[in-house]
Amino acid sequence: SGRDLDGLVARHPFLDRESPIVLAEHVTVEAGTGLVHTAPGHGQEDYDVGKRYGLEIYSPVDEGGRFLPDVERIGGQKVFDANPAVVEMIDEKGHLLHHDTVSHSYPHCWRCRKPVIFRATRQWFIAMEHGDLRRRSLDEIERVTWIPSWGKERISGMIANRPDWCISRQRSWGVPITVFTCESCGEGMAPEGFFDKVAARVEKEGADFWFGEDARSLLSGGEVCSSCGGGSFRKEEDILDVWFDSGVSHAAVLEGREDLSWPADLYLEGSDQHRGWFHSALLTAVGTRGKAPYRSVLTHGFVVDAKGKKMSKSSGNVIAPQEIIKRYGAEILRLWVAAEDYTTDIRISEEIVQRLAEAYRRIRNTARFLLGNLSGFDPAGDAVPREDLLEIDRWALARLGQVRARVLEAYRKYHFHAVYHTLHNFCAVDLSAFYLDILKDRLYVEPPSSVKRRACQTALFEILESLVLLMAPILSFTAEEVWQNMPDADRRGESVFYEQFPAAADHEGDEELLARWERLQAIRGTVNKALEEARKEQGLGQSLAAKLTVTGGAETVSFLESFGPDLKDVFIVSKVTLCEGEAPEDPESEVVVEVASAEGEKCRRCWVFADDVGRDERFPGSCSRCAGILGEMAAQKGTADS
Repeated sequence: SGRDLDGLVARHPFLDRESPIVLAEHVTVEAGTGLVHTAPGHGQEDYDVGKRYGLEIYSPVDEGGRFLPDVERIGGQKVFDANPAVVEMIDEKGHLLHHDTVSHSYPHCWRCRKPVIFRATRQWFIAMEHGDLRRRSLDEIERVTWIPSWGKERISGMIANRPDWCISRQRSWGVPITVFTCESCGEGMAPEGFFDKVAARVEKEGADFWFGEDARSLLSGGEVCSSCGGGSFRKEEDILDVWFDSGVSHAAVLEGREDLSWPADLYLEGSDQHRGWFHSALLTAVGTRGKAPYRSVLTHGFVVDAKGKKMSKSSGNVIAPQEIIKRYGAEILRLWVAAEDYTTDIRISEEIVQRLAEAYRRIRNTARFLLGNLSGFDPAGDAVPREDLLEIDRWALARLGQVRARVLEAYRKYHFHAVYHTLHNFCAVDLSAFYLDILKDRLYVEPPSSVKRRACQTALFEILESLVLLMAPILSFTAEEVWQNMPDADRRGESVFYEQFPAAADHEGDEELLARWERLQAIRGTVNKALEEARKEQGLGQSLAAKLTVTGGAETVSFLESFGPDLKDVFIVSKVTLCEGEAPEDPESEVVVEVASAEGEKCRRCWVFADDVGRDERFPGSCSRCAGILGEMAAQKGTADS
């Protein structure tokens, strides 16, 4: 058993010293003999074992990969060149049993592909326990809003388990560590006020001045080491870890500008930055300011193709933003960014972009319809008070209130995909497929200045104004284009981007109205299904060519009767007859719907089938309703002409 060997001492094979046998959990029998040499100065696991057993952290290799001069026989030689000499020394001692060459796994530099030598060197560290930095950082993590929420657990685990932060790097470029080392005892030193002088020179000359001067020219002279009293110093040649550079950007950016404030409202980066920028920024801010440098942190995934594969030129699956803009315009690219759930990896493909282009057209066409039907409407003089609106108009504004509240909350929480889906569904389902479809009769048939038409225009104006303001951060060009063509130009701001979001509506009193129309929409779904079947089986054309017989329970019939003559407009048919009877067997439907062809003739103006078409000789082909409207409009025109 290996444990039986713990504490035994062996002779070194070619040096005149003893080597203790130690136990190490990182050595396994599956990957080698289970008995290996340990070099505490040349590997992290060996270093940890050496610390545990009190071994010397011996590292006889310099920066150039050569053995130090005091190493017997091989001093000054490159490590890999010295191998034959080492074999020769073992052989001279009579300890060489066999010599052969084998190939085995060994770490190499990812860039130059040369073998890497690990060695312990003097470094600059930020100690995680000094000043209680670890605990204070963990406390600050609790005060930050993490989006998505799992980011808090991710960075908490990293801070809780991380070692001290090594902030020095051995590079010939970068931000220098502007301190000195005593040549007698190795203690670090920076004279009082020296950092302020360095900062002033960096501001004028840049950081490179440090590398062009020696320690004597940088110091004033007369400095003494506080540890040993020595007066000879060596300039530090190491640079700062680049994560330290980015980590202190909160101070450089926020504290140096009057129009910004510290801490930042939001840090935004990819999901790999819990280990990177978010991490280093937190430690530098807590260590120097006592607080996290951000109030919120938002993390996003990475862009992948339709199959979830990482994009790369070699795979040929890259879709460049310029290609999308050239084919579809910048709005579609912006819409894609908003529509995707950024908390996971974000997919993009030709099919996804085309689908979003269709969705964009639905939103744009809805705005065009609203704009077109607000022609001649002056909100200041033509708007109808809320209490005088038709019930369906009040329902539309109540639904708009729900949409406003949902979108504003989504913006507040950075749930941009919820903004897109809410606005798109409102345009496609609530407006285009329901409200605007029903509204066409009033808009196209009623007199231009009638209360009924002005009522729906009042609702349309409020809907359009809210839609434009809510979509502006996502569909910026479209929103501005609509804004410049809306009525009431004299009272509106110069640009949609100078405006505030619409206020979230107070839903008190709307619940009953919304529930009532939600129930009617469900019944309308049954009606539309019956009409579609009639088109296939009976050759029915447009829905206005139909009359309906709707049968349901007593309570359902009473509910439908409460809509009065507006019921046929909601169903967009020429006639509706309600009959009380047994409830249908289908649990998803309240009614049974029978479809038949409407009697009478089709009015050439409103397209409704009626028995009274052509009765007014002044307006042949028109029903009595349209004839009355045309007569009223003619009288108004005559009065205006006179």
